[in-house]
Amino acid sequence: MNKIKVQCGDFQGNITLPCYEAFKSPDLSRGFSMAAVYQVGDSSGWTSMGQVDYQEWAANKIFHVGDTLVFNYNNQFHNVKQVTQQGFESCNATSPIATYTNGYDTVTLEKLGHFYFICGYPGHCQAGQKIDILVSSPTSSLSPSPSIDQTTEPSAASSLYFSYNLYWTLGVLLASCFSGFAY
Repeated sequence: MNKIKVQCGDFQGNITLPCYEAFKSPDLSRGFSMAAVYQVGDSSGWTSMGQVDYQEWAANKIFHVGDTLVFNYNNQFHNVKQVTQQGFESCNATSPIATYTNGYDTVTLEKLGHFYFICGYPGHCQAGQKIDILVSSPTSSLSPSPSIDQTTEPSAASSLYFSYNLYWTLGVLLASCFSGFAY
């Protein structure tokens, strides 16, 4: 997997490309845009221990194209299978769309619609280790973003503000990428 060298405050090291790709380049005509990174199950991770109601977890979030799901789990006891709606409803992992097994899997949501994931180990899906992610269109704001004259260069103050926010956001992302997780 590709890694990118970064330095942010006291941190200096490499992050994997999926973590880095969570940042989108600023588009001055539309404002700054950034994809979200979600750790499935938050600090509990992807588990069958009954600590997480994955349907409730997903219901409290709004997913968009470009967002990334991170599945953290012990790969001796779990896996992630992307399945059809029928496979999801019946907990049938015999014909998955995709299979993930490394214990720290990232899935980028690349289109609108439902994404269905289950654990393929016997009994885990039936015990609730399954999640339906609905990727929706971004909602428009009440008023359109103001257009910016592309011939004018940004001021030093706005560049400094953007740099500060980018470093802060990178720090938050790095913290989530390197945080521990429970099995």
